[in-house]
Amino acid sequence: MENHGTIIKVSGPLVVAKGMDGARMYEVVRVSEKKLIGEIIGIDGDKASIQVYEETAGIGPGEPVFPTGETMTVELGPGLLQSIYDGIQRPLPLLQEKAGEYITRGLDVPGLDREKKWDFQAKKASGDKVVGGDVLGVVQETSLIEHRVMCPPAISGTVKEIKSGSHNIEEIVAVIEDADGKEHKISMLQKWPIRNPRPVKTKTVPYRPLVSGTRILDTLFPLAKGGAGCIPGPFGAGKTVTQQTLAKYCDAEIIVYIGCGERGNEMTDVLMEFPELEDPNTGEKLMKRTVMVANTSNMPVAAREASIYTGVTIAEYFRDMGYSVALMADSTSRWAEALREMSGRLEEMPGEEGYPAYLGSRTAQFYERSGIVKCLGNEDREGSLTLIGAVSPPGGDLSEPVTQNTLRVTKVFWGLDAKLAYRRHFPAINWLSSYSLYQDNVKDYWDKEISPEFAKIRTQAMGLLQEEAKLEEIVRLVGMDALSPKERLILETAKSLREDFLFQNAFDEMDAYTPLKKQYWMLKSIMNVYNHSQKIVEQEDFNFDDLLNLPVMDRITKCKAIEADKEDEYKKLWEDTEREILGLQK
Repeated sequence: MENHGTIIKVSGPLVVAKGMDGARMYEVVRVSEKKLIGEIIGIDGDKASIQVYEETAGIGPGEPVFPTGETMTVELGPGLLQSIYDGIQRPLPLLQEKAGEYITRGLDVPGLDREKKWDFQAKKASGDKVVGGDVLGVVQETSLIEHRVMCPPAISGTVKEIKSGSHNIEEIVAVIEDADGKEHKISMLQKWPIRNPRPVKTKTVPYRPLVSGTRILDTLFPLAKGGAGCIPGPFGAGKTVTQQTLAKYCDAEIIVYIGCGERGNEMTDVLMEFPELEDPNTGEKLMKRTVMVANTSNMPVAAREASIYTGVTIAEYFRDMGYSVALMADSTSRWAEALREMSGRLEEMPGEEGYPAYLGSRTAQFYERSGIVKCLGNEDREGSLTLIGAVSPPGGDLSEPVTQNTLRVTKVFWGLDAKLAYRRHFPAINWLSSYSLYQDNVKDYWDKEISPEFAKIRTQAMGLLQEEAKLEEIVRLVGMDALSPKERLILETAKSLREDFLFQNAFDEMDAYTPLKKQYWMLKSIMNVYNHSQKIVEQEDFNFDDLLNLPVMDRITKCKAIEADKEDEYKKLWEDTEREILGLQK
């Protein structure tokens, strides 16, 4: 590497170098003799502003800057799954092996193992015509996931040579001759710039729900596969736990989990627990279909900004294979804080609350990389990438810029409430402030796969929960005696919805995950009481306690214990509910 520039200023993670003629935006450079990894984020004449992804203590003016001529890229290929990376795709276990518990500066570790051999099975033959995105061959990466080695997006032509067998990721597995007669040698290793979205044929409208097994999410505020959602909430309300629950139980085939600027001890728990978690869908280890990117709050702040893009590019790669991918970013507030710090050091004009004026566009660019897509290639493949970002507003103030900019571009808002968390109601998602704009998208799926009644019952339940909030104000002012029997029925039904349906016990194996069909059966069981009781409670001299003391009421409270495949037991419960309530009729 030729000495191309000289440092003239160091301001924390920001380094300014002169003599950088020919430098390009987002080019990767090596800073000082320690070869610290940096990225050019501003150019003014022959001066370049560089954000350094490692600690810059001890670096000073006069030291050299070495260009690489490349932009920040991630390595894509077999070996991604089960990996734990830092923000710039360096494997943390390898860094520990080389440097011990504390990462030494300037370490250059490849993202993928160059020595390991993979069993490549060709899916094309010599003479076949291929275009970018076509699957050339497959590798059984883990027992759960088949890794599809694809033709790079910009290459098309005729397969001149292809080799099944045992290869490492750098060995040539195929040779493709394009229309101009130029030969392209293809290995299983590909590289992609992290700031550029990977190309697709078309994006389509999301139409299937991402089933998480969490009742308040799946039934009241559904997120579609290929959609974008956010989980804002104050500290301690359960953002990280909600995202980890989603990662464990949701029906996505690949999970990418980004710990962006989270507390070190919290991230340590994740890194230690995730490899031990059992995948409830397959019975195997969850890590066999998971990639983790860990960038804790004590790591260099600039790498937080890169970690989000590193994770989403890896997720897009698996989406292009035709998999459904769910990406959890925890938390995008820390990413925005990194943007704010770098913007301040660049002396840019600040926007609201000191965040850069481009915060909104950067947030939109990230969430716009979600979607359900027709993948490149001649094969008819559909992949989806669902993005779920946690937001940590200071003091729980949802009017702050990061939350508001996120709400503009996401269609699902799962608002966590500290009051619910303090009352030990989990998940602590506020059903009055949360919303989902994907209900119409997934309605056809609900009608076909669950029941044509599902959407109607869900809407009715939401209405009762909102009515309850109004009636609680009346009860606070004048007491329960001022309510009519019909209003009291609303309060009792809403209480059952909250305590028997929305509350879930993560330590109870049967209650931790609820299939979508069982969610409908449980909800219908509760709403049947309301629907059958409406006329009964209006009878003159009706004793409300008679309704509450019916034997079937206790069974409805415990209906979550009925196994998911026992529809007959739910139907019997519905019949008994109707019979016992109508038995109170005078």
